[in-house]
Amino acid sequence: MSAILPPPVGPDWKVWGRQLSTYLGRALSRMQFKAGNPVPAENGILLWDDVAGYPVVSKNGEFRQIILEDGNYAGAISSNVTAAAADTAYALTFTSSVSNGITNGTPASRIVFSEAGEYLINFSAQIASSTSSSVSFRFWPRKNGTDVTGSTMVNSLHNNGAVFVTSRSAIFQFAAGDYLEAMWATTDTSGYLDATAATAYAPAAPAATIGITRVHG
Repeated sequence: MSAILPPPVGPDWKVWGRQLSTYLGRALSRMQFKAGNPVPAENGILLWDDVAGYPVVSKNGEFRQIILEDGNYAGAISSNVTAAAADTAYALTFTSSVSNGITNGTPASRIVFSEAGEYLINFSAQIASSTSSSVSFRFWPRKNGTDVTGSTMVNSLHNNGAVFVTSRSAIFQFAAGDYLEAMWATTDTSGYLDATAATAYAPAAPAATIGITRVHG
């Protein structure tokens, strides 16, 4: 990027003063660009990383990303979700209401991350049963097609017509281009995820929700 040079001093000081004022307004509003991989000598230096496309600040001998507004997602499922077979894994497909830097991929059950970082993920599901027998539900995250070890959430219902909301929050690390899927399974096809209709006094309840926020670059 070419530097913006101050105006030369000419015979008319008033004209030069106006030009200098305009120059300072342009130059001082710009962040300096980060060139290469410098090692900062002190904390608190702000630069623009034009390669990565975000501002950085020096801390403890390195430049760290300043998180911009992109990197959040809110999704919900507004209709009942059933399982065609018991003890079989299925991916949930969310419809997004907020999508900044995180989008539905192909297939739409994949939630794709455009930037690397640590993300806080909040998941909830409203489980229901149409049998008096015990029904167990399992929910877990699948990252890039691989189940995340030790991540399954298990809940059971024991009554016909029972409804219960289960939820969990966790922080995940993603690289640019990684994707996440929310998986579920039930031990009986009488178990399902319930989207409750609105009433005269309360809004509808989704079958499942997911909220994602980038917390660290």
